[in-house]
Amino acid sequence: MYQSVDVMWTLIGAALVFFMQAGFAMCEAGMTRAKNTGNIIMKNLMDFCIGTPAYWLVGFGIMFGGSGPIIGGFDPLIRGTYDFGTLPTWCYVIFQTVFCATAATIVSGAMAERTNFKAYCLYSGLISLIVYPISGHWIWGGGWLSSLGFHDFAGSTAVHMVGGVTACIGAAILGPRIGKYTKDGKPRAIPGHNLTAAALGVFILWFCWFGFNGASTVAMSTDEDMISASLIFMNTNMSAAVATCTVMIFTWLRYKKPDVSMSLNGALAGLVAITAGCDLVSPVGAFFIGLIAGIALVFSVEFFDKVAKIDDPVGAISVHGVCGALGTILTGFFATEDGLLYGGGFHFLGVQILGVASVILWVVVSMTIIFKLIDKFVGLRVPAEVEIDGLDFHEHGLVSAYSGFNITDIAANMDINENTDLGEDSYEKASQRQIDAAIPVTRTEQLDLPSTGIYKVSILVKLAKFESLKKALNDLGVTGMTVTQVMGCGIQKGAGELYRGVEMDATLLPKVKLEVIVGNIPVDKVIETAKKALYTGHIGDGKIFVYDVKKVIKVRTGEEDFEALKDVE
Repeated sequence: MYQSVDVMWTLIGAALVFFMQAGFAMCEAGMTRAKNTGNIIMKNLMDFCIGTPAYWLVGFGIMFGGSGPIIGGFDPLIRGTYDFGTLPTWCYVIFQTVFCATAATIVSGAMAERTNFKAYCLYSGLISLIVYPISGHWIWGGGWLSSLGFHDFAGSTAVHMVGGVTACIGAAILGPRIGKYTKDGKPRAIPGHNLTAAALGVFILWFCWFGFNGASTVAMSTDEDMISASLIFMNTNMSAAVATCTVMIFTWLRYKKPDVSMSLNGALAGLVAITAGCDLVSPVGAFFIGLIAGIALVFSVEFFDKVAKIDDPVGAISVHGVCGALGTILTGFFATEDGLLYGGGFHFLGVQILGVASVILWVVVSMTIIFKLIDKFVGLRVPAEVEIDGLDFHEHGLVSAYSGFNITDIAANMDINENTDLGEDSYEKASQRQIDAAIPVTRTEQLDLPSTGIYKVSILVKLAKFESLKKALNDLGVTGMTVTQVMGCGIQKGAGELYRGVEMDATLLPKVKLEVIVGNIPVDKVIETAKKALYTGHIGDGKIFVYDVKKVIKVRTGEEDFEALKDVE
């Protein structure tokens, strides 16, 4: 007889795990470039939509019956014949479906910004049909690893490591993005375009992970179930928090500043690592699993970027592959009953290591064959022109995933109406009264004139110093100024900041360009005032450019030179 509490608990967990797709989409989109945002979103969407029927028709039967849906006795079109205890068949099917989709979607981030969309859709279907279900059967479907006592409670290996190893194979076969490495093999940093979206994705994933791990009890009807779920929640949160703190401190010491994107990945590393043993370890064990995962993440990201030279834009290989394997093995150390550190001996630890190694071997062999076949018959990578322009435009017909921020979009959508006052649209239409009101001036036919004594002073200043500069110039008597927010760097190339441990090449830093025209005020005083307001002695204090102005014309009145600088009606 079905237990309504168990069913509801499992279905809520399935809904939370499904919502992880949104987290992955935001995280991956934020950590890649804006020109590929739509493509990333489509891949995360289609992972789930392609994987659902594929897993329903074939994958689930392989995973929990050892064969396909018809041969294994599971009829997906009518009813299920497996016994899932207190759960209806379809409750368990949907719960397992969202886990399958998670494994598939991990790969999109590592293969981002250069993968053919058709090829990616083929991969997504095949991992859900064959690759994930076979290793999943070994672990959760009564297969040989399960019979040996291999423990992977919610999928550090079955889900995350499978996705992470697949991501590694795919990214290696694809090759790095254009411009990722110099001719001598030195990596270049390619920062993501939206850390806000990436952070939102991580918080969504962290929230949903309580369903990923907690609801894997698939029961909540007894006191033992509630105690187990509570411990799982506690351990899940502990590992994630400690891993994040570890990465923040470690990158602070290693890179001289705490790395934001690496710290976000640290949270995911802790979540992935604790997933295997969240039901067996104590909070103390979860603490150390998170600590070790955080340190391993930083070294792993650097290894794949600098040594293996496998370009992974979001760090999926390290987060899911490395930390998934690590967390599964660490369960053999920290499990309170059979763990090595609790007197359990080497047997359980050995089984954990064997399970990790066998699944890695299976995924490497199967996915290498699949990716090579897709590459041969479809083409895994887009042409260079498509990659440079961005996959959004060529693959999906999107000029920009951020409509309204593209200048052509703005121009096309700005309709003039009766409430719009743009003034006279040409000089010839100006009334005779307006022309007569202008002060008569002497006009010259050419601009090759001697100096007028009027100067344009252009000052590049860091954002933090803009207000003090503006006040100083106002106090001097300079009131008219043009201010523009710009991005740029000097000869220091952005002061050599690091992104994920890689020095950024010519980092464009936010600056303000302030321009003033001076005539009555000595230009030397303007320069001296600006220097005093901006000086700190550090890189980035700014620069001052002085230009000799040959001609000034006030459009409204026709006044020229010094008269044009006066703001008198």
